[in-house]
Amino acid sequence: MSSIDESSIEQVALEWLAHSGWTIAHGPALAPGGSAPDRSGHTDVVLASRLQDAVFRLNPDLPGTAHEDALRKLTRAAGPTLETRNRTFHRMLIGGIPVEYRDPSGRIRGDHARVLDFDHPANNDWLAVNQFTVVEGKRTRRLDVVLFVNGLPLGVIELKHPSDPDATVHTAWRQLQTYKAELPTLLAMNELMGVSDGVEARFGTLTGGWEWFKPWRTVGGDREAERSAPQLQVAIHGLCAP
Repeated sequence: MSSIDESSIEQVALEWLAHSGWTIAHGPALAPGGSAPDRSGHTDVVLASRLQDAVFRLNPDLPGTAHEDALRKLTRAAGPTLETRNRTFHRMLIGGIPVEYRDPSGRIRGDHARVLDFDHPANNDWLAVNQFTVVEGKRTRRLDVVLFVNGLPLGVIELKHPSDPDATVHTAWRQLQTYKAELPTLLAMNELMGVSDGVEARFGTLTGGWEWFKPWRTVGGDREAERSAPQLQVAIHGLCAP
C-alpha cells in the first residue's frame, strides 16, 4: 500500500477507504457528461438514484406514494437554521421517516420508512467520492472526500498536504466552517466531519468546536491501535468502516 510520503494524502485515504469496504468514485465522473453520471448538476448534493433504490429496497411493504413522501421529507428537512435542519435529518435517519399513505380501502395509514439498514450493513450502498464539486448560490466548492451512504452525503473529510507548513489540521477544520456557511444544503445531511494533514487526523460533528475534534484511537474497539499507525488510517478503518 502506498505511504503518505509516496502519494498524495487523498489517494492514500481512498486506498484505505476501499480496503475498508467502500466503493470509490471520482467526483467529475458522477457529474453530467461524466463516465458514470449520477447527478443532474453540481447543485445536487444527493445521489438521487442511489437514495431512491435504497428507500424502495428497504421498505417493500410501503406503496410508491409513501416512498415519495419519505424522499421529499428526508431531502427537505425543515428548520430555521442549519443546526436544526441537521437535527431533524438525524432523527429521521435513525428513527425512520414518518409517512402517510392511503390503503386500498381508502383509509389514511401512518408508518415509518427506513433509509438505512442498521442490522445488515452490507445491505447499504457505501460510496466514497473525491473531488466532489458543489454549487450553492454563488459559491462553488470542491470537497476532498465525501462519504455517501445510500446516496446521502453523511461524511466529509478535508485533507491538507503534509509538506505544506501552513496546511494543518486546524486550517482544515476552518475550511469545514467555511463549508458550513456556504454549503448548508449539503451539510444539513452531515453526520461526520474529519480533517487530516497526513500526520494528525481528527474527527467530530457539525456543531463541534475545534476542541471537540479528536483523534480516533481504535480499529476493533477492544484496544488502542499502535501509536505508530497513521491517525487517518486508524480512523478510516475503525470509525468509517461500514
